[in-house]
Amino acid sequence: MQGTVDGFSYGLVTPVVAYLMACLGGALGLRCTMRSMLVAHSWRIGWLTLGSAAIGSGIWTMHFIGMMGFTVKETPIHYDKTMTFASLAVAIIMVGVGVFIVGCRGATGVALFTGGTITGLGIASMHYLGMAGMQLNGVLEYNTLIVAASVVIAVVAATAALWAAGQVRGFLWSVGASLVMGLAVSGMHYTGMAALTVHLHGFAGTPAGDRPAALLAPMMIGPLVFLCLAGVVVMFDPQVVMGRPDRAPVERKPGVPARPEVTHTGRRPRPLSSSGRRAGPRGSRTPQNR
Repeated sequence: MQGTVDGFSYGLVTPVVAYLMACLGGALGLRCTMRSMLVAHSWRIGWLTLGSAAIGSGIWTMHFIGMMGFTVKETPIHYDKTMTFASLAVAIIMVGVGVFIVGCRGATGVALFTGGTITGLGIASMHYLGMAGMQLNGVLEYNTLIVAASVVIAVVAATAALWAAGQVRGFLWSVGASLVMGLAVSGMHYTGMAALTVHLHGFAGTPAGDRPAALLAPMMIGPLVFLCLAGVVVMFDPQVVMGRPDRAPVERKPGVPARPEVTHTGRRPRPLSSSGRRAGPRGSRTPQNR
């Protein structure tokens, strides 16, 4: 017996809120990825880790906000907590691998292809692992072609988002990248849901129990709090907010003299004289010698 599936039991509320959460996680994560390209290696790992966790948390939160509106008319739905939080870990780890590749290698062709593919596969893996955590009186079956299309959507959009984040061209580029990332997550999610059919073991009458929103809301408190904290970190870093590239500081090793700075004209600044003034051009007389 095939179940009656409703993915929009709250109308457009859940898909709109889910998309906004995906955009928020993408915005925070991609801005952290951009920031990692502008700092020394000792700070880069921290920014990339924060960005990976933000994107993974945003993806996971988006998915389960969307699932709040998912019901099967003939049976109640429950969620296995172990599988549910395992999907969060998979999202953070796989997205982290993709983000670290682009953050450390730069937005080059090979790095974007590899990082975007892994990030997209992480989005898809999180989705289907989260779906595997559903418990109901039936089995889930998927259309293979539509599932493949959902994975392609995730990979292509994730690659585009990482490319836009790697341009480091200011706030608007970051907003555009986050919108694309939100499209990758929500587009993959609802394409994957379109591939789903539920075959029931039998008709049990009107389902009893809590609605999915009541079951999922408590589990999302932690990721939502983390996204708020990540937002505070981003807001208090002016380089991330304004998108102004700064020069990565050079890490000095003991016994190795510092390299001289280079001005915007491409010339090294002249050393200061004993009086504190800049020395004149080579071969010219300074005012003190005139």
